[in-house]
Amino acid sequence: MRKFMEEALREAKKAYALGEVPVGAVVVRGGEIISRAHNMVEAYHDPTAHAEILAIREAAVKLGSWRLNDCEIYVTLEPCIMCTGAIGGSRMKTLIYGANDSKEKGLEVIRWELKKTNNLGMEIYEGIMEEECKKLLKDFFKEQRADK
Repeated sequence: MRKFMEEALREAKKAYALGEVPVGAVVVRGGEIISRAHNMVEAYHDPTAHAEILAIREAAVKLGSWRLNDCEIYVTLEPCIMCTGAIGGSRMKTLIYGANDSKEKGLEVIRWELKKTNNLGMEIYEGIMEEECKKLLKDFFKEQRADK
């Protein structure tokens, strides 16, 4: 898991360098990275240009299907509700993320659905490289506040 989270963290650092909230994501299938992305909300002027959404879109195009049921997604930050919906909607097999986001409630929706129906069948792993992921976010927001 660490290997792929390191790749997601590399993507998050690209976002940081661009002045974007530093979140990165990679989609993995059979031990191979299918897609990678980082937040591009500011650059694209698009509120949906989150790392997860961009990585899912690219993976779907590469695989020729929106059903990513044999894929895993690694994300540096707990997904928001929009991204959680996209991850669930793409039928991703596994979600692995680094830092928790106490403001977001997206995963509560998936966990509730899992308990209710067990239709999603998604495995969720949290806290992978959590400190590294949190530090990048803290540094970014500290820098943003200092610039104002």
